[in-house]
Amino acid sequence: MIFENIGLAAVEVFHYHNLMLMLIGVFFGIIAGAIPGFTVTMAVVLSLPFTFGMPPISGLSTMLGIYVGGLSGGLISGMLMGIPGTPASVATTFDGFPAVRNGKAGLALGLGVWSSFFGGLIGACVLATLAPSIAMIGLEFGPWALFSLIIFALTITASLAGENMVKGLIAGNFGLLFAALGAEEINAVDRLHFGFDVLSAGFAYLPVLIGLFAFSQLLGDIEDPKIARAPLMEKTGIKVKIEHWAAVKAIVRSWPNLIRSSAIGVFVGVLPAAGSSISNILAYDQAKKASKHPETFGTGDLDGIIAPEAANNATAGGALTTMMALGIPGSALCAIMLGALLIHNVVPSPLFISEQPVLAYAIFTAFFVAHFMMVGLQTFALKAFLMLTSVPMYTMAAVILVYCAIGTFALNNSEFDMWTLFWFGLLGYLMKKFNFPLTPVILGVVLGDLAELNLNRAWTISDDVSLFFTQPWSLFFILLSLFSVVFPWYQKFRGKRSWTLAFIPGMLIVQSLPLFMMGSIIRAGIGGFMVALALWLLWRTAQRGWILEPVEPLGAKPTVEPA
Repeated sequence: MIFENIGLAAVEVFHYHNLMLMLIGVFFGIIAGAIPGFTVTMAVVLSLPFTFGMPPISGLSTMLGIYVGGLSGGLISGMLMGIPGTPASVATTFDGFPAVRNGKAGLALGLGVWSSFFGGLIGACVLATLAPSIAMIGLEFGPWALFSLIIFALTITASLAGENMVKGLIAGNFGLLFAALGAEEINAVDRLHFGFDVLSAGFAYLPVLIGLFAFSQLLGDIEDPKIARAPLMEKTGIKVKIEHWAAVKAIVRSWPNLIRSSAIGVFVGVLPAAGSSISNILAYDQAKKASKHPETFGTGDLDGIIAPEAANNATAGGALTTMMALGIPGSALCAIMLGALLIHNVVPSPLFISEQPVLAYAIFTAFFVAHFMMVGLQTFALKAFLMLTSVPMYTMAAVILVYCAIGTFALNNSEFDMWTLFWFGLLGYLMKKFNFPLTPVILGVVLGDLAELNLNRAWTISDDVSLFFTQPWSLFFILLSLFSVVFPWYQKFRGKRSWTLAFIPGMLIVQSLPLFMMGSIIRAGIGGFMVALALWLLWRTAQRGWILEPVEPLGAKPTVEPA
């Protein structure tokens, strides 16, 4: 019966009419993702009037194409200009942009495209096989667990700050302060507007993002006349070729990073209202923490490109899982597609897959096929954008600035958003001059509202603080946050201090506690396995006499013994 439904769905999806609509959707999704300020959500909303009159499979195939293309399209401007096209590509700029400027444009772009492809396929496989069971996890997350998850995400500041820990924390607090401006979301209480009406609505996220990343970067690029006259890439006479095969081989060599990042993306996608803006940063952070050479992150490290791009496309699979299995949209885009289904008298629920099998498997198939289209179209799109890298920087700066200003104004037709871009651009420029990291500010602005919203919801339900520690998932993320804060010191002193030998076993034992509290045999089994693994690691370390193993320094060449 399953194979029959898959066959019927494939016949519908592979109809030339639906394939053409999906191809158009992927193309416009890539363009929308590459334009800073023009969000993928906006592109899907604009497609709604055209999809309402279509059959459900045709309309959803088109929107899925836009969804997939948009998530991947953000890497274009993020890598070539240092401006994240979408919130899902913020972390891609951390290493993608330096890699392009270091002369690795072909490899970096290839890594971005193929990481998005493989991450999306992993998300599609999860969507097709584990939709009902995984989506049930999303129902276990109350406001306490979601608040603790965001706190865990905010601890990434400690990892991304590098050596400038104090400056990173200051920058992160600035981001939280900016998020606190304007009316509070639940009770509509005005805060920190200082008598200025324009501040009562707070700062829109995208103007802040574009100002900090784009405008500040442009100011830094054109302050030196020599740099201003130079192109974005030094080797302008050489035609850059996207290195597809080299990128695939690099991803295969880094398969643990790919699997881990995709798993993070699927997990975050299952959580309501989390989305790719969180998963790409979480995946980047975990890739850095797992790296033997975390010092290379931020300078063009390949793993720093693979992680966020695999995570953001995998997040789509998790978000669609929640929508289809429970009728709960895991993101704004899924909320729009949920509305499109309801208009066609299709109601997603736990019985959706059994009651509407052909439509359900058509969604699985379309999501899968859209990723193959994305790879092909991205190749042509990237070649077109690569031509821009030969233009002198001062010309690029002027065009990009106008481009960003138009995109910012079009967001809300607000003059205040233009001033937001300008002032945050100056702030970002000054922060760079004084070696303050920009990423923690973005984290604070993006996650501050979500943290406050879920904290308010938790307090509205109950003022019992102990619920943050008695709810298993909330405790899980609180404990994980503590280890995340300490992790930079673990990496710094690994191989130098004895306590680092007990760090990983201790984390496994402590994190197993919430799993035992969940009351599930499977999760208790996972917790038991973690405890057993921790005890084995401690036993092995004790057998060696707690001897510290030296960690290979950055840039060290392996010693070759003579034959």
